Amino acid sequence: MAQKIWPSATEALAGVVEDGMTIAVGGFGLSGNPTNLIRALRDTGAKDLTIVSNNMGVDGKGLGLLLENKQVKKVIASYVGENKLFAEQYLSGELEVEFAPQGTLAERLRAGGAGIPGFYTPTGVGTPIAEGKPEAEFDGRRVILERGIVADVALVRARWADPYGNLRYRLTARNFNPLVATAGKVTLAEAEEIVDGFIDPDDVMTPGIFVQRLVLAEDLTKEIEQRTVRPKEAAHVDA
Repeated sequence: MAQKIWPSATEALAGVVEDGMTIAVGGFGLSGNPTNLIRALRDTGAKDLTIVSNNMGVDGKGLGLLLENKQVKKVIASYVGENKLFAEQYLSGELEVEFAPQGTLAERLRAGGAGIPGFYTPTGVGTPIAEGKPEAEFDGRRVILERGIVADVALVRARWADPYGNLRYRLTARNFNPLVATAGKVTLAEAEEIVDGFIDPDDVMTPGIFVQRLVLAEDLTKEIEQRTVRPKEAAHVDA
């Protein structure tokens, strides 16, 4: 079995990304973001990208870096409220946005990864989400047709990997990563630690068959979207 480790995120992306591609990215807020691969994607300079992700990071962090560099043409996401630049580009007509309810977005990625071209769901019926989509009725309930998502490239972040691309995530950093990993024609993963040998099969969350290239994350900084603090209360000392 061939190892899939590449020396760096930059080298792993070389020859993979082109203008106009659809790229799915794992993460939720800034948790579980493949930050090293995102920076390497920015540095490719690829333009007119369609980004599929739960959200677009925040200003200056995560996928916000791609917005700053004017590389994104369209976004398919469920939440965009933490990014002012995103709002500016959307309202100015620079950026096309396709909103998807969060559960629907998750299922569209899962369906794409499973080879399912579409599915019916009642979510969004009677709202702008349903505009232009085929509608049907099952057991007296109206439903709309949603398409599965298959991305040209998928970028994910794992806590542990083995040299053969098997991945294990940690706690809530798992979020959309397993779904995104299966939805890419080519999937690149970054891991905080690459173990020797194999991850125990019972612990594998994304099988290596879905991962084509793997890099060790060089920057392990875990950004926080909103840091809220309060002044430390002075200790009360009895006289």
